[in-house]
Amino acid sequence: MQEIVLGDVTVTRVTEYYGSVDMSPKTFFPESPESAWREHEHWLAPDFVDLETGVCVSAIQTWVLRSGGRTILVDTGVGNHKERPYSPVWSHLNTGFLGNLERAGVRPQDVDLVVNTHLHVDHVGWNTYLDDRTWVPTFPNATYLMPKADFDFWNPANGHRPNLGRGNQNVFEDSVAPVHEAGLTLLWEGSHRIDGNLALELAPGHTPGSSVLTLDSGGDRALFVGDLLHTALQLVEPDTNSCFCEDPAEARATRRRLLGRAADENALVIPAHLGGHGGAEVVREGGKFAIKTWAPFARL
Repeated sequence: MQEIVLGDVTVTRVTEYYGSVDMSPKTFFPESPESAWREHEHWLAPDFVDLETGVCVSAIQTWVLRSGGRTILVDTGVGNHKERPYSPVWSHLNTGFLGNLERAGVRPQDVDLVVNTHLHVDHVGWNTYLDDRTWVPTFPNATYLMPKADFDFWNPANGHRPNLGRGNQNVFEDSVAPVHEAGLTLLWEGSHRIDGNLALELAPGHTPGSSVLTLDSGGDRALFVGDLLHTALQLVEPDTNSCFCEDPAEARATRRRLLGRAADENALVIPAHLGGHGGAEVVREGGKFAIKTWAPFARL
C-alpha cells in the first residue's frame, strides 16, 4: 500500500528513484560517529544503509496529497535530461516518473499545486521538462509554491556562495526560472495557509527557506519535513546534520524543535528521502527521540 488517508486528506507515495546515492555515512553525515551507525545498523539496514557496499540508501519521491478537491505535489524530485556537472548521480536521468505519477491517477494537467519544500537539485527537477530545446512547466495548470528565502538565495543573480558549492548548478535556470517566467509561482514568506487541512511554515537551517508542510485534519497530524532528515538515523540522533546544511546550528535546532512537536502532537514525520516505510511516529526519550512506529506505507 502506497496510499493512506489522514483525516480528509489522501496521501500517495510516488517514487522516482530508490537506491544508492554513492555516499558513505561518513561522507553524507560527517558529524555522525561510526558508533551510532553500528549501534543502530540492525534496523538501519537495508532500508537506509547498504552494509555490503558501505553506502547510504535513499529515495527520491513525491508525496501526492488530495485535499479540498485539489491535487497537490510535495517536491518534484530530480527530473529527466538535466545537466548536473557537480551532481553526477542526478545528471541526465531518464526515469519513468511521469508514468509512475499517472499510475497513481495523476496526469500533469490534473495538478493544482506544487510545493517545493526548498530549491535543491532533488526537489524541483520535475517542475519542468525538456520540450525540444526549451524547459517548460511540467504542470501547466498548477501554482508552484516556493519559499521566497530560497528563491532569493539560489538565484544566481544575487551572488550567494552556498555550502553546497556548485552542486546546485543549473537548477535555478532549468527548474525554477521557467515556471516563474511563466507566471506560475507564488513566493511565500513566513507561513502560507493552503486550505483547512494544510499549511506551510519555514523550517530553516538546511537552506534559508527550507519549509515544512503541516497536515492537521480529523484528528490526524503529519509533518512533511523535506530535508529536515535525510536518513532515519536522524530520528534518534537529532543533532546529526548532512553535509548539505547551509546553517548547521540552525538545522539542528529546527530538527529538534519539529521532532519535539511531532512527539508531543503524535504527528507522523514524513521526510523527502526515507526509503523503507517512508516515515515514522516518534516519542521523546531523554534528550533524544525514539521511533514509536513506522508509517503505514509499504516498504520500498
